[in-house]
Amino acid sequence: MDVVQLNSGREVEIRPITIGDGPALIAAYEQLSDETKYKRFMAAKPHLSSRDVSYLTQLDGSNHIALVATTAGKSDEIIGVARFVRLPEDPSVAEFAIVVGDPFQADGLGSALMKRLAFAAVAHGVKRLRGTMLADNVGAHKLTRRLAGELAQERRFGAVDELEVELEA
Repeated sequence: MDVVQLNSGREVEIRPITIGDGPALIAAYEQLSDETKYKRFMAAKPHLSSRDVSYLTQLDGSNHIALVATTAGKSDEIIGVARFVRLPEDPSVAEFAIVVGDPFQADGLGSALMKRLAFAAVAHGVKRLRGTMLADNVGAHKLTRRLAGELAQERRFGAVDELEVELEA
């Protein structure tokens, strides 16, 4: 577990997700605005299904890794999640996704999660992280561009962009 102080001075804890985090993940998702849910999944997704929760919490610890941020002292109050899933066709690349609860956006939590996710990716042999995001998701674009390393590739597909970042060892 890693304690992080956000720009506002609030303290949060960042740790690996566990199978037991399912109920807290559902509760956190229900608290997200419709806009935040849409930006995360690039589609309307009002609720997480039990299948979604299983996929999001039952990880192998190598090809699929996720971190959760919780309010300090409340390990069952998830306020952010970052994950990567290694691409089967190219194990040196992993797709990443981050979501931050609305009250914690623009406070440095996304950057803190991204930094720790990048370290975990490098530790597991991932050389590039790829993010697929809505073209108008300014926050996700800024966060990806701030990631340690250099922007290796940017592809635009109409309303969706794909940014790939070369990680530094």
